[in-house]
Amino acid sequence: MRIFAKTDKGKVRTINQDAYAASILPDGAALAVVCDGMGGSIAGDIASKTAVEVISQYIINAYNASLDSESLLNLIKNAIISANIDVYDLTVKDSVLSGMGTTAVVVIAKKDFAVICNVGDSRAYVLGDTITQITRDHSVVQSLVESGKLTPQEALVHPKKNVITRALGVEENVLPDVYNVQISEGDMILLCTDGLSNYIQPQIVFDIVKSNDLNKVTEILIDKANSNGGGDNITAVVVSH
Repeated sequence: MRIFAKTDKGKVRTINQDAYAASILPDGAALAVVCDGMGGSIAGDIASKTAVEVISQYIINAYNASLDSESLLNLIKNAIISANIDVYDLTVKDSVLSGMGTTAVVVIAKKDFAVICNVGDSRAYVLGDTITQITRDHSVVQSLVESGKLTPQEALVHPKKNVITRALGVEENVLPDVYNVQISEGDMILLCTDGLSNYIQPQIVFDIVKSNDLNKVTEILIDKANSNGGGDNITAVVVSH
């Protein structure tokens, strides 16, 4: 497994509230965490960095190469729950941080499968012969699309497209969605924040990843998102089988 990662504040934001961690575990599996903070310039930054640190360290400390997919999903869920407690406690103790929160998307990828958990609208895709979105956004527009009130095309320009319905650190409890995905040699996994997914169509993402040197692909993705407006912080992490 190899991991390629990059983050950028974009062309509009003054600071970067995205955060990520990526590492190769002792047995060669890949771990990646991506978070997108919210709740003010200082608070959002603190929420995402805290969550990334807690989730990644929790998993690294508890990881065992013998864990099966179900156990790994429970491990990621528990890491996210632990981070939720830490971020929520910060909001309770400091009024300046009140209302802050963060998205989170986490993957552990092994030889033939990947386990993924998410909260919010940061996404995970698998790129094989095509690009497939694995995670479901916890957002207002996603709910409207699923109820038939919006088309996917209308959702892209809806004024509430950035309003999420579930986030880490906002309430005492959080419920991550979980996914177990079969992968093959040559497949890639992309984790990204909405600063990427809102500014580049999936097929363009697929074409960029598949047709460029992997050492440069996250930089090219970010440059493309910036050239399309760069209205938000942008983070891309690519895990290559």
